[in-house]
Amino acid sequence: MTVLHLGDDENRFSPDWLQRVHSTLDEVGDVLVTTGGGKFYSNGLDLDWLLANGDQAGKYVAEVQELFARILTLPVPTVAAVNGHAFGAGAMLAMAHDFRVMRADRGYFCFPEADINIPFTPGMAALIQGKLTPSAAIASMTTGRRFGGADALALGLVDEIASEGDVVKVASDRVAALAGKDPGTLGAIKATMFAPAVTALRTPA
Repeated sequence: MTVLHLGDDENRFSPDWLQRVHSTLDEVGDVLVTTGGGKFYSNGLDLDWLLANGDQAGKYVAEVQELFARILTLPVPTVAAVNGHAFGAGAMLAMAHDFRVMRADRGYFCFPEADINIPFTPGMAALIQGKLTPSAAIASMTTGRRFGGADALALGLVDEIASEGDVVKVASDRVAALAGKDPGTLGAIKATMFAPAVTALRTPA
């Protein structure tokens, strides 16, 4: 089992952070668990870096979307242990996993794009809509609402909730029983299931 710790701060997607995550995925074991530390799972895009490097925005967004596509089709069972806030692209990262377990008592799962005037790219929209019912997609993508654990579970944003100290354990237990699936078969199944989202994510926005 590979447990990928995203970091102890806001875990925004800086270029160095993206490279570190990809390097870990190169060595992933028979299941993948991702989690953060402290208050955040991930706050998503590194907006400060983007503001300072606007000429590289297209390349940066493509790299972020490639990470989503890779997680979405990873040929092993995957689960996001959402220990705290998951906002924007951080919530999309969690959504790209097979399963999501969220802390019950603290933290928000949120797509704030409607409130910060950043429309979803076609790939990002396809990723979210590929995992949610139409009503859940409307409720989460068009409102900017912040969902706590219980509300996120009720809407279907996450599959399970757990206490602070048990999030990683519950997440690990959820996928441990699935270890040992043939990677070629599982990867092919995911690639077929999520073909529209993967195509959209890998098409320049």
